[in-house]
Amino acid sequence: MDQLLAAVDLGSNSFRLSIGRVVQQEGGAQIYQIDRLKETVRLAAGLDHDKRLGEPSVERAVAVLERFGERLHSFHPSRVRAVATNTFRVARNTPEFLPRAEAALGFPIEVIAGREEARLIFSGVVHTLPLSPNKRLVIDIGGGSTEVIIGKGFEPGLMSSLYMGCVSYSRQFFPDGVVDAHQMKQAELTARREIEVIAKQYRKTGWKEAYGSSGTAKALYAILTECGFSDNGITRAGLNRLKDRIIRSGRVIPQELPGIKLERADVLPGGLAIMSALFDELGIEVMHTGDGALRLGVLYDLLGRDAAHDKRDESVQQFMKRYHIDTNQAQRVRQAALTLFDSIYPADEGRSELRNALGWAGDLHEMGLSIAHNAYHKHTAYVLGNADMPGFSRADQQLLALLALGHQGKLGKLEPLVRDRSQWVAILCLRLAVLLLRRRVDIAQMPLTVSVRGDSIVVRVDRAWLAKHPLSDFTLRAEESEWRKVGFSFELLEF
Repeated sequence: MDQLLAAVDLGSNSFRLSIGRVVQQEGGAQIYQIDRLKETVRLAAGLDHDKRLGEPSVERAVAVLERFGERLHSFHPSRVRAVATNTFRVARNTPEFLPRAEAALGFPIEVIAGREEARLIFSGVVHTLPLSPNKRLVIDIGGGSTEVIIGKGFEPGLMSSLYMGCVSYSRQFFPDGVVDAHQMKQAELTARREIEVIAKQYRKTGWKEAYGSSGTAKALYAILTECGFSDNGITRAGLNRLKDRIIRSGRVIPQELPGIKLERADVLPGGLAIMSALFDELGIEVMHTGDGALRLGVLYDLLGRDAAHDKRDESVQQFMKRYHIDTNQAQRVRQAALTLFDSIYPADEGRSELRNALGWAGDLHEMGLSIAHNAYHKHTAYVLGNADMPGFSRADQQLLALLALGHQGKLGKLEPLVRDRSQWVAILCLRLAVLLLRRRVDIAQMPLTVSVRGDSIVVRVDRAWLAKHPLSDFTLRAEESEWRKVGFSFELLEF
């Protein structure tokens, strides 16, 4: 059946909304974009010296998101994914304005890590290109960061996110719009210092085809070809001719550069300097442009989640192998925790993402044992909160870290971190599952049931089972005082 999916890309320069129609054909699925909205917000330009976004920038962003929200009004939450990139990552007051942004859009906003952004960009680009057995280099110069990826087929290999973008560099090196040879050279040298950290590895890996995505690459391609500076995509010679033209003019004059869009003029110098540095450091000879970008990658990621090919499942499996997790115990804990969760919350109550997180937390809760047994749950939480986990947003990882941190030990440390009551319930389910399965053997039948009503937790336990398991009895009764400390009544009843 055909269906609609929507992706919202909150970049440092522009906000974009893409709506795609999924068409199933010959056993596969293809996304056809049927509607697009783009608004230039220049969010990165609103960062002050303390990396805080000013109120005018926040108001511009909220106004755009309200318009996007109107377009998405009829969409089910499972059909929409909104991702925010570098400016949201670096702004110190993101936690303050993010709720306003989410309220305006009407959907949750995920602040994604740089490597996750790179993965999604690569997916978006290669889905618009012909199949190729060759390695491909994909570069996306955004407003605040630049993603550099080498991959083959649909799988990225090397992924990097560099802290440089067309808005931030234009603001830093060409603040008044004046472009001279000295400032252009300074911008290029600064960019080359960022790129040289990854250059050796990328040159060694190599590639056969290079593609640029999003605004800067497309703007440069259009200008170079329409001005006659290049006959074959973006080239080093063409970039040098464009630099000479702009430096002679002293600024970007749109009338002198056929192919440029007016909203791109102010940020072109920064993007040009970064692209020139990439060509020099990586040894790129020619670059073509790809129609896909982050938003298309988000759509295909949504499609994968809907088709039970969630990239997050792959990441969890990789982490289980990397940290030598006891898969049998992980499966026991996962199943017990989900059984308890399902007994408390019916499937139709819209908590599927929390349920997913609980399952993954069950899989990964013992990761920290590979680091140290003492306080291993804290090691697990730290890794889950800070590692690069393809498919997971920062919010996803923070939730996993919270569940892992809470699966044993004191509950008081979680109070500043828990956002709502349903997260407490997920923590309860994981704690009880770990408690019941401490002997690391299968349980034929769940010996207890749980009910939660408001601030009241009632656990009913089989009396005969409890008598045979004195350690479990002792631990369950210790839970009573822990839950009271965080505002819940916890009653243990035998039957």
